[in-house]
Amino acid sequence: MTAASQILDRVLVLEMVRVTEAAAISAAKLIGRGDEKAADAAAVEAMRAALNGLYMDGTVVIGEGERDEAPMLYIGEKVGSAIGKGPRIDIALDPLEGTTITAKAGPNALAVLAVAEEGNLLNAPDVYMDKIAVGPGYSPDIVNLDRSVTENVTAVAREKGVEPSEIIVCVLDRPRHEKLIAELRALGCGVMLIPDGDVAGVIATTDPETTVDIYMGTGGAPEGVLAAAALRCVGGQFKGRLLFRNDDERKRAHKWGIEDLDKIYDLEELAKGDCIFAATGVTDGSLLHGVKTLRDGRITTETIVMRASSGTVRRVKSEHGRANQPR
Repeated sequence: MTAASQILDRVLVLEMVRVTEAAAISAAKLIGRGDEKAADAAAVEAMRAALNGLYMDGTVVIGEGERDEAPMLYIGEKVGSAIGKGPRIDIALDPLEGTTITAKAGPNALAVLAVAEEGNLLNAPDVYMDKIAVGPGYSPDIVNLDRSVTENVTAVAREKGVEPSEIIVCVLDRPRHEKLIAELRALGCGVMLIPDGDVAGVIATTDPETTVDIYMGTGGAPEGVLAAAALRCVGGQFKGRLLFRNDDERKRAHKWGIEDLDKIYDLEELAKGDCIFAATGVTDGSLLHGVKTLRDGRITTETIVMRASSGTVRRVKSEHGRANQPR
């Protein structure tokens, strides 16, 4: 069992809820407006303001990009009201996971955040990551990226006591996954294609109500760290391997201290020790309800927040009066 951190106290768990709520509420004002950049910028600004109101010495280790690419919440940015004197915390964040989804009013857009003690979250460069994940209750290493798609599906089906054709696999709907999807369908698997939001896709493997058994495919490495933090809290298995398309991306990895470019990362290598994960729904999805504005001007949100050391999962439904809404 993961030991409880002396730095990540119980108060911080609920403070993280406020942070993701602020980002979600701001992004929700731009749902369906067709402007991805504006929705993302609104979420980033609100999340940054909320983080800067917390008593901590926070460092963004997974953020909106490197300093020359992002005006706010860039990798290495310090946040919090107690820089140099407060608890030192590493933060992985995606203020709006699913910018295209939000612009088109699609499902499963989230505001996402994970925190851990300093040094406990992998500084993943902004490159692709090959991922595979399953929920809790399986034998260790039931899946692995060194095995074929068929071998992984067959192993999960065997332990579940069903035929491979009864396994449901969640995959990002991208042209690069054409061969993966074809192999899964040749096995008779159900393939749940999602347009965006692979953090929600990975977490779906832990919730029996989604019916998703396995998550497979390539997506962003930063999202892989966020998803790993969530699985650390609720159980499950995750394997990730960084993928590099050119020398520039390899140099970026070396810059962040990554030497073994072919390494397969396990869950605890991506997110170590005690950690907190929080996500607030922006649009309705399989994991959470989205932000709703009521006729009287009040706003409702739904957030899931989890902690690794206790295994506690809280679902927080909030009503925000006009006076308390982020501006």
